[in-house]
Amino acid sequence: MTIQWFPGHMAKAKREVEEKLKLVDFVIELVDARAPLSSQNPMLQQVIQQKPKMVVMMKKDLADQQITEQWIKYFEHHQISAIAINVNERHDIQAVIRLAKEHAKIKMEKLRSKGIQPRSARAIIVGIPNVGKSTLINRLANKKIAKTGNKPGVTKQQQWIKVKSDFELLDTPGILWPKFEDQEVGLRLAAIGTIKDQLLSLQDIVAFVIQYMQQHYPENIKQRYNLDNTLEDMWDIFNYIGKQRGALESGGKVNFAKVSDIVIQDLRSGKLGKITLETPEI
Repeated sequence: MTIQWFPGHMAKAKREVEEKLKLVDFVIELVDARAPLSSQNPMLQQVIQQKPKMVVMMKKDLADQQITEQWIKYFEHHQISAIAINVNERHDIQAVIRLAKEHAKIKMEKLRSKGIQPRSARAIIVGIPNVGKSTLINRLANKKIAKTGNKPGVTKQQQWIKVKSDFELLDTPGILWPKFEDQEVGLRLAAIGTIKDQLLSLQDIVAFVIQYMQQHYPENIKQRYNLDNTLEDMWDIFNYIGKQRGALESGGKVNFAKVSDIVIQDLRSGKLGKITLETPEI
């Protein structure tokens, strides 16, 4: 399976990111803590590689804390500073500002050495759709500036946002890359809601999630659906969950589409527990 999706506004956004990089001191890249590597845009890595970068792992409250700590070590191992946050936690927002200030410090010292009055540090904030950029920006600015929405593609154009007197952010639309060569990358991103649900079979996504959880989080799925972990056939599993959750049609037949919707919403809302869909290899 090769997933291809490259709307015109994303191609335009990529070009604009390339143009605006010369205006900023460093890059803030947002990834989803439930799939930190899969939610990194490889196309963007090529574009921003010449700039210092910090990684902000979003939605840590939905991710496996132990695996999140492993991912932070993974990024640090590759000489990239990283932080995991919940945008609803004030101290997490302050931690982002502190880390951003550290990245800006080198640039400001260079300006001072040239006798130039330091200005506000400038950063460009990038990431894939629905990773939480607009929400983070609103928290950083402490007011509603960027549009938010729980669906991909809300931000459509770039805008500068002042974060107190500390630094300025250039917001950009979420950018996906032209196609996913790795099927599991596409499934992970679909599972966490980055890719629009219509682009893939929801039953395939849920089958992937169930298989992953059976291997890595068997107790979570057992507790949520009272699922016997000896069940391996996906048809049997869908039927079992459907009967447990009342996803039935007339005549008592299980509706697999309803089962898929139940499981995917349970995953995205955290009702299946704190789940991370990939682990780092250092």
